[in-house]
Amino acid sequence: MHKFKSWSRWKKGLFFLTVFIILFVELFPIFMVVTTSFKPKLQIWTSKSPFELFRPTFKNYLQVFKDRNFAKYIKNSLIIASITTFIALFLGSLAAYGFARFKFRGNFLLSMGVLASRMIPPITLSVPIFILISEWKLLDTYFSMILAHISFSLPYVIWLLLPFFKGIPASYEEAAMLDGCSRQRVFFSIFLPLVAPGLVVAAIFTFMLSWNDFLYALVLTSSRAKTAPLAVSEFIGQFAPEWGMMTAAGTVFLIPVFIFALGLQKYIIHGLAFGGDK
Repeated sequence: MHKFKSWSRWKKGLFFLTVFIILFVELFPIFMVVTTSFKPKLQIWTSKSPFELFRPTFKNYLQVFKDRNFAKYIKNSLIIASITTFIALFLGSLAAYGFARFKFRGNFLLSMGVLASRMIPPITLSVPIFILISEWKLLDTYFSMILAHISFSLPYVIWLLLPFFKGIPASYEEAAMLDGCSRQRVFFSIFLPLVAPGLVVAAIFTFMLSWNDFLYALVLTSSRAKTAPLAVSEFIGQFAPEWGMMTAAGTVFLIPVFIFALGLQKYIIHGLAFGGDK
C-alpha cells in the first residue's frame, strides 16, 4: 500500500513537471515579447538576461502609434478578418449542411475536392490570385484581401462543420418540416443553434488564420489595405531590427486574438470535444 501511494505521488509529480515544462516552452516567447516591449532601447541591446530588472517605459508604444500609424493597420486587419470570418461561416455552414443532408452524385468527390484544395500551399495560389486581382484593378483593397483569405479559410470551415451537421438526427428536420417550416427556416432556426459550438470554433480559427496572414498581405497590398503582420515586419530597420517597436507592435497584435479566444474558451473546448466525438 505504501509503495502504491509513493508511486502515485511520483506520477503526480511527473505530470505537473511535464505541464510546467510545456507551459514554459509555450509562454516564454510571449513573456520575452511583452517584457522587451517595455524596455528602453539601450537596455534591450545591453541586457544579459531576460529576467534582468528594468524600469518600464511606454516610449516604444508611443512611437509605434504616433510615428508608424500602427492603429491604421490594426483597423485594416480587424475589418478584413471580421468580414472574412462572417462570409466564410455563412458559405461554409451552407455547404456543410448540403454535404451532410443531401445525397447527390459526386457528393463524396466534391467534398474530397474541397478538402484537397485546403492542402494546397497558399504560396502556390498567391501568383494566380495576384494576376487575377491585378486584372480586376483591385490591388491594395479590402476586397482583394478578403477574397484571398476566403480561398483558404472556406474549405477549413466546411470540413470543421461537417461532423456537427452529420451529428444532428434527421428526425429534427423532418418534424420541423411536417409542422410547416421551410428548409431555409429549418437551417437558420434549428440547425444553426444546434451547431453553435462548431460555429464558434470555426469563427475563432478562421479569424486567426486571416488575422495572422502575412503572405497575401505582402503580395496584394502596399499601403491602403496593409495589415498588421506586414506592418510589424517593417520594423526591421536599415542597420538593425527595432526590437522595442517590433515587440510593442507584436504585443498589441496579440491582444485581440487573446481576448477573443479567452472569452470563448468554453465554446472552443465544447466544440472541439463534440467534433472529435463525431
